[in-house]
Amino acid sequence: MTAVQNAHRITDEAQALAAAADLAAQFAVDASARDAERTLPHDQIRALAQSGLLALSVPREHGGIDARMETLTEVFRLLAESDPSIAQIPHSHYTFLEVLRLQGTSDQRKFFYSEVLAGAQFANAQSERGTTTIDVDATTLVEQGPDFVVDGTKFYSTGALFADWIAVRATLTGATTTTGRPAKAVAYVPRTAPGLSIVDDWDGMGQRTTASGTVTLDSVRVPAAHVVPFSPIFEAPTTYGAQAQILHAAIDAGIASAALNEAVRSARRARPYFEAGVGDAVDDPLLIQLAGEASLGVRAATALLREAAQSIDAARRDLTESTAVVASIDAAAAKVASARASLEASSVLFELGGTRSASESGNLSRFWRDARTHTLHDPTRWKIQHIGRWTLSRTIPPRHGLL
Repeated sequence: MTAVQNAHRITDEAQALAAAADLAAQFAVDASARDAERTLPHDQIRALAQSGLLALSVPREHGGIDARMETLTEVFRLLAESDPSIAQIPHSHYTFLEVLRLQGTSDQRKFFYSEVLAGAQFANAQSERGTTTIDVDATTLVEQGPDFVVDGTKFYSTGALFADWIAVRATLTGATTTTGRPAKAVAYVPRTAPGLSIVDDWDGMGQRTTASGTVTLDSVRVPAAHVVPFSPIFEAPTTYGAQAQILHAAIDAGIASAALNEAVRSARRARPYFEAGVGDAVDDPLLIQLAGEASLGVRAATALLREAAQSIDAARRDLTESTAVVASIDAAAAKVASARASLEASSVLFELGGTRSASESGNLSRFWRDARTHTLHDPTRWKIQHIGRWTLSRTIPPRHGLL
């Protein structure tokens, strides 16, 4: 994918939502075929970059509109309703823009924000295999003269094939945090840097076209101006984790809404069960019950998504430990509700549609496959634990990027 130059400049949030709705309608047309054939959405991601939607969080002093999380969340939900794979691709783009906002120098922010306003896209290289836990990075960043050298292998690098810059999280050799743990930093590496390779080896049953493949870094040199501290983000109250999680929740909520809409269409085409004694399947009282339950789940998830986004916006306006905690708890609640709604709606779809809905040619399994795959991000069982502790004893949740 060739980098986009001179992307459209969005000037307000209403324009952003309109652009997202327009792109979503376009992306939905061939979403099923792309999933079935594992066709990567190169043209669609280029259109997304050209639209200006990748620059919504750029601060006003750098030429952006500094959009509210409520607006950005709705943009992601709209995109996910049309094609969840496309919606997931810019997730890390926005996450690493937030790293720059929190930890970048004024020169770093000026440089990278100008790149994004022109249409540049970031992707992540975070997760690794073989480490004891997911928060351990074997990938190293070693200072050598005026530069750093990064070595390692990353997996699940969503969207890396489409990106102009790869944000690589690595252990900063020889440095420790205030708690004595190895310090981490993020190296922003050009997609074409010598020693960096990306392999499209993602074979997930769902989210098939996210290009979440393997990134290998073999003695990749990075100028110091492109390295940003990461560990300090979590030494003070922040909405970093809540922002990352609410965008994941928006993707799940979008899947849930799309699955419910498809379930309704399938029910209208289905034959009624003979014992129901009705002429149309939509008049079957048992199917009505299933549809009502699924609808409640989707409506609740959407409402909690909006509430959590508003909490994050409030915390960003007045950041304290208290407001940051509320934002994290509310984002966790939205993530749990959205995950449940996406799995329920994508399963009920088959109950409402009957046997014909299970045909391979219809490819309706993509809703459940996308939901099941994406909801494996950041286990909701731990979010429920933190919500419960906060509810019972006002126990403050930990500071990390997953809450």
